[in-house]
Formats: sequence, C-alpha cells, structure tokens
Amino acid sequence: DCERCQCHGEDKRTAILYTLLSQNLNHSRGSRSPAHQRCLCHQRRTVCLRTPHITCQAASNVLVKTISFMKNLPSFHLLPREDQLLLLDSCWVPLFLLGLVQEMVTFEVMETPAPSMLKKILLDGQSKWQEPEQTQPTLAAVQRLQCCLNTFWSLDLSPKEYAYLKGAILFNPDVPGLRASLYIESLQREAQRALQEVLQPLHPEDQGRFARILLIASTLKSIPPTLITDLFFRPVIGNADIVELIVEMLYEITGGQLAP
Repeated sequence: DCERCQCHGEDKRTAILYTLLSQNLNHSRGSRSPAHQRCLCHQRRTVCLRTPHITCQAASNVLVKTISFMKNLPSFHLLPREDQLLLLDSCWVPLFLLGLVQEMVTFEVMETPAPSMLKKILLDGQSKWQEPEQTQPTLAAVQRLQCCLNTFWSLDLSPKEYAYLKGAILFNPDVPGLRASLYIESLQREAQRALQEVLQPLHPEDQGRFARILLIASTLKSIPPTLITDLFFRPVIGNADIVELIVEMLYEITGGQLAP
C-alpha cells in the first residue's frame, strides 16, 4: 500500500521537486490523490521484460502450440462456433500459462523508466490530441504470476497429466452463454476422469495429487488477460486485439509464428 511506502521520503530533494512539478500538473488537471502519484512500491512499480525479443519469441511459440492443441481436438470442433469462441476467450490465458509451465519458459523483468514530469508539463496542453498511454504490468502482478508458475513447476507434471488437465481447463461448462453446456460438462468430466486414472499408476502413494492439481489450476484463472497481453505480446502485436489474432490462428492459420 502506498500509505506504508516511504519511496517519496527517501530522497527529500526528489520529493520536493516532484511536489513542485506536480502542483503545475494538478493546477491544470485538477487535484489528484496521492495514489495517482508515481510510487515505487510493489503495487505501483511498473515493469517490462528484461529480454523481450527472447521471451516474446518463446511466448509466441507457446501460444502457437496452445492453439494447435485446440485445433487437434475433434470434440472441440463438434461444438457450435459460438461456444468455441466463448471457450477460447475464457480459457486461452490459463491454457497459455500451462504451456509456459510445460515448456519451462522463464523470464525476468526490470523496472520501466519513470515518465518525464517535465515532458508531461510541456505537453499538457496537447494531451487531448495524443493517444492514451499503454498500460504497463506492475511488479506485484508479475510476482503473483511467477508464484503461480513456480507452484505448477513444483508439481512436476507428466505429458499425459498436462494433456488431460488442458482438456479439463478448456471444456469449462461454467462459461456464460454456452449453448452446449451439458455436452461441455461431460467433456470436462471425461478429461478429469482420464487425469485421475493416469495419476494412480504414476503416483500411487499421493492420494491428494488430483485435488491439488485442480486447485492449483484454478489459480491460473485469477491471472488477468491484460497482464499476459501487455507483458508477453504487446511488444509484438502493438495495439492489435490479441483475441482476434488468436481466432485467426485457430480458424485460418495452419502453422507459423505470431506476426508483428
């Protein structure tokens, strides 16, 4: 929380300069709460990939494999087109994250440069003509993401476990608006049953592994799509809609990389 953050008080000269410059901005834009000021605490510190070319390429490869997984499921293509799109929109993030885990994709982030206060003052009168700034991932959000990935890595899933878990995630009958929800529910039960059956010979001594896998998998749904898009794909696709690109990949592209 910014109330406990001392980042503005660590360097009094910087804090005083920031206050003076902020007064000029606030005078023209109206008063702003302290929560909107630049804060260096984890909740508001913005970050970006340390090696975007390498990480974005790896993320692109994982996304292609994720879409290929969907394309190779006959039961998915038997669903109404509307249901396919709803499931894709709802499940692409957890499936992609599961792919990151399976492919052992690691990444590091670094703090993004602080916005120039002087530039904001000089361009304040032109701000209405400028495009809105793109959102940046926060350090806290990335740390939550890495925590989820690390928890999955600790499970050390086998290829069959990954495959059946992906099916259980994809066929989610709780997505609003589905026309074939009962059929999708049966597909999810089938995937979960297959996962449970494959666990018995692999981990006969671990009776709670099935429930633990499903519980940890549920945490992937808490990761917002905006975080994944801004962190891994925005440097590649710019302002394009990632879901529209995924739909094109699913129905039109037979293979290849995510293009700029």
